[in-house]
Amino acid sequence: MGQGRKIKLMLLSVGKLILVAIFFHCLQARAQDNFKVMYWKTEATLRSYLIQNVHYQYDVRRDKLKKALESDAGLEEYRNCCRRKYLTLLGEFPEKSPLNAQVTKRLPAEGYILENIIFESRPGHHVTAGMYIPEGTGPWPAVLFFCGHEMTSKATESYQETAILFVQNGFLVLVVDPVSQGERVQFTDSLGMRILRGSTTEHTLLNAGANLVGSSIVAWELYDNVRALDYLAGRPDADKNRIGCLGNSGGGAQTAYFIAYDDRIRVAAPCSNIASRERNLELAGAGDGCQQLPFEGREQIEIGDFLAMFAPKPLLILAGRYDFVDYTGTEQTFNELSAIYTRLGAPEKVSLVTVDDGHGISKEKREAAVEWFSRWLCNRKTEINENELVVLDEKKTWCTSTGQVNSHFPNEKNVQDISLQTAHEFEKSRSRFLENNSLADIQSKLRELLAIGNEETDVKAETTVIEKQQGYILKRIILRRKGEVPLPLLYFLPDKPGKNDTVIIRFDEEGKNKRASDESYILKQMKSGNHLILADLRGMGEMAENAGANEWKYYNREYHNAIISLHIGRPLPGQRVTDILSVIRFLSTDAVTTERAVRIEANGAAANPAIFAAFLLPQNIEIVASSTVKSFFEILENPMEKDWYSYVIPGLLKYFDIPDLIRVRPDLNITYTN
Repeated sequence: MGQGRKIKLMLLSVGKLILVAIFFHCLQARAQDNFKVMYWKTEATLRSYLIQNVHYQYDVRRDKLKKALESDAGLEEYRNCCRRKYLTLLGEFPEKSPLNAQVTKRLPAEGYILENIIFESRPGHHVTAGMYIPEGTGPWPAVLFFCGHEMTSKATESYQETAILFVQNGFLVLVVDPVSQGERVQFTDSLGMRILRGSTTEHTLLNAGANLVGSSIVAWELYDNVRALDYLAGRPDADKNRIGCLGNSGGGAQTAYFIAYDDRIRVAAPCSNIASRERNLELAGAGDGCQQLPFEGREQIEIGDFLAMFAPKPLLILAGRYDFVDYTGTEQTFNELSAIYTRLGAPEKVSLVTVDDGHGISKEKREAAVEWFSRWLCNRKTEINENELVVLDEKKTWCTSTGQVNSHFPNEKNVQDISLQTAHEFEKSRSRFLENNSLADIQSKLRELLAIGNEETDVKAETTVIEKQQGYILKRIILRRKGEVPLPLLYFLPDKPGKNDTVIIRFDEEGKNKRASDESYILKQMKSGNHLILADLRGMGEMAENAGANEWKYYNREYHNAIISLHIGRPLPGQRVTDILSVIRFLSTDAVTTERAVRIEANGAAANPAIFAAFLLPQNIEIVASSTVKSFFEILENPMEKDWYSYVIPGLLKYFDIPDLIRVRPDLNITYTN
């Protein structure tokens, strides 16, 4: 057989395989569609609902700011209110402990000296940083520089160039490695090599555990930076009354959070970060774990509000017109700040420098930053022109012998270690809370943590299709409750109900369709006389987002919806409890099922909401849970697993864990099948 004919037959075979695959894919898709209840493109339903809530919250915020700008007193109260809310969202910081700072290397370079520095922001938890020192004698005005998400962190070329340009103009500069970057990677193997792809993944995974104990990676980075400033301000060569800070990208976010918190900063310049949280969430979804605090939207705090708390101190926003950071949002934020600075009598102290480039602290942006700091910290108006700068090899910037604190310090305490330790330390307070509070009080606290509101509103059932099958009737029903996402459910009613039959409600993480397609399962329940409801909770089944809607680097198939849910103040598990309570309420109004026993079968991320719902209800509902988290310590002990944000409820471990709730309600019949 000729080579050409072989190739032709091979291509025909491959083509047939492709056609077969497409055929079975179409069959599978058709099978899924066979049990679709809602008649619109439902994959966007939850995201649309969440973004509508975001808009509502920020509409309220805009009205408040507009009114505040009418008077000096109004604006002052607005800023003070933002500050109080911000401090509450941050949570508690540990008591300050000795920094135990050490200079591990002192390297003379062209026109400056680089000191490689390590200090402990918390006992056993090390921060690495580089200090750029001008030639001559101080004290000098000083600058804190916060790095973006580059894994090289303080050794990144543009960051070195920024520090060198400042030091050439008479500034002392401290460049800090954020957690998960540079020499501070948290997930490493036995040789000290990083395990995960990068800092955005690390930040997100670490954030889940931190949230459970009432903290966040925002708070971790902020506290590290506070301790960095403690070190910088304590040096004799630094003028502690003339300290500014700037940062790029993720470092720009650190700058915004930092200047709203620490009054010691006199001048600031966030770069390639400042935009509108509202627009960011709508256009791109949530950022990684260090880019937002839970409940900012609930408290109606915008990115610009962190900068407003800093006013009227000199503030320079650096932006690239073609950055992926939304420039329209940058302009909106700057316009608000201009109005705030004008009301405060200092319009000249806020400025926006826009460069026709993209993301990053480029030459023009660096020059503008040094000019701004020189003007406000040194009282000199000097045009800065950057010449060619020589940067150092990354290893020369290392503070550790190995390039990682995890391998340099045998007993290094990582973020995940401290979060787990904190959860264990809450054991006594959890016990006291459970001992000193009634069941009603515990239920009230759970409702608060889940952000469950008034459940007395009516649930309306819209039956879209009624199908007569052999041995049973199938109803397709949409449940609607004012202010909530509509729910699709399949209601199977047997022709011959049993005397002691049960209403079985199934909530499957993968959706109702797989179970609905299992004819043997359906017929078994119908022959037993059971009533069967297969329902999709929001974000699951026919309301699940398309696979490409969430970046894989966040290790969660519904990451954006989970984080936006936290932003608006309604954790996703709590919203799903609301859904389950809606189904239960529907049953209570259905004459056929009113007097029957109820059993809920739930798996994955649907199981804990079922347990929480049962805990809140007065009646005893049997729960069969599978493939789920049985204790939130599982998240803290296994931080690199996927989809944890489908379970996270911030601050819950301060009060109770899942086993605690089960012990409090011994009347509940809860079974785990695996």
